[in-house]
Amino acid sequence: MSDGKRPLRVLCLTDACDRPESELFIGMHRAGHQVDVMCNPSGRFFEYLREAGLKVLPMKLSGRFDREGTDKIREQLQASDYDILHAYNPRALACGLRASKGLPVRVVAYRGVSGNISYLNPESWLTFLHPRVDRIVAVCDAVRDYLAGVHFLGWRLPPEKLTRIYKGHDLSWYQQAPADLSGFGIPDDAFVVCATGRDRPRKGYDILLKAAAFCPTELNIHFLLVGDMDGNEGLRQLARDSGHESRIHFAGYQQNAPQLAAASDAFTLPSVEREGLPRAVIEAMAYGIPPVVSDVGGMPELVVDGDCGYVVSRGDAESLAEAVCKLARDRSAAQSMGEAAQRRIQRQFHTSQTVDQTIRLYRSLGTP
Repeated sequence: MSDGKRPLRVLCLTDACDRPESELFIGMHRAGHQVDVMCNPSGRFFEYLREAGLKVLPMKLSGRFDREGTDKIREQLQASDYDILHAYNPRALACGLRASKGLPVRVVAYRGVSGNISYLNPESWLTFLHPRVDRIVAVCDAVRDYLAGVHFLGWRLPPEKLTRIYKGHDLSWYQQAPADLSGFGIPDDAFVVCATGRDRPRKGYDILLKAAAFCPTELNIHFLLVGDMDGNEGLRQLARDSGHESRIHFAGYQQNAPQLAAASDAFTLPSVEREGLPRAVIEAMAYGIPPVVSDVGGMPELVVDGDCGYVVSRGDAESLAEAVCKLARDRSAAQSMGEAAQRRIQRQFHTSQTVDQTIRLYRSLGTP
């Protein structure tokens, strides 16, 4: 190692890991550390990790009390003298904590969203509140601050247990050609605002459709909703009530969602609660598309208001519409904002930074 220290030995527990997680593991491996991964073999990046030279073991946990999975984790921990056990979801953390009992390994947890942790919830004591968790990596400051605020009487998580490491990306991952929007009935001269994600109340798609009612007809703004929300009758009714139903397009689930965002003129995620660092927003920014987001979770950390997009108050449909209309009225300025968004991902949320910060975190735990 260039720092004169021996390589770290790390066992990562995850599920169907995404590209940023996979590149983190590969980046640490290329930095000279032993990084072994136990993850779902049906995941998109399972073979990708193997091809990069990592030891990848199949593991699909059925829940937080998966005995077979726990036994497999313990067998692997005993087979190699690991310094770090890093769990990337609650079920992996719960099983990993039981598997590592009595073994000299440091336990690191990852948390990507706020909410659902309480000193009165027994399941929280099996995961993030467990006393053998040495560090919790929050994906953004908002999640770290949430964790710091969880308390009951005199109990709270020690500040030194909490750290923030952004989940990094790379512009080279986002080079696919923009999708063709003509199949959705969107005119060539329309200003297209894309929204992608799951149909959950906290995502605020009802706010988006209410915002459509405030958009003047002459701006020719069309909204493209991508995800399993086309069967939601409540959203369909809001589309009818907006007065712009012909300009609201329910695309349903699409495998090329990032490329649909790349083909649009703006991207929006009007969530009302429980966001971390939304991948859909990062993907749109990486493609040079200006975002309009709510002030929820880590989104204000991603988007510098007025520079590379707009940040509006959660639940405020009129402010959301006003931001979208600003972009539609000045397409040149919108393009400049998109370019600034792309630069921000490259400079402030790059995967190399995630790798460096994660290695420093492991070293800070007293590993040789």
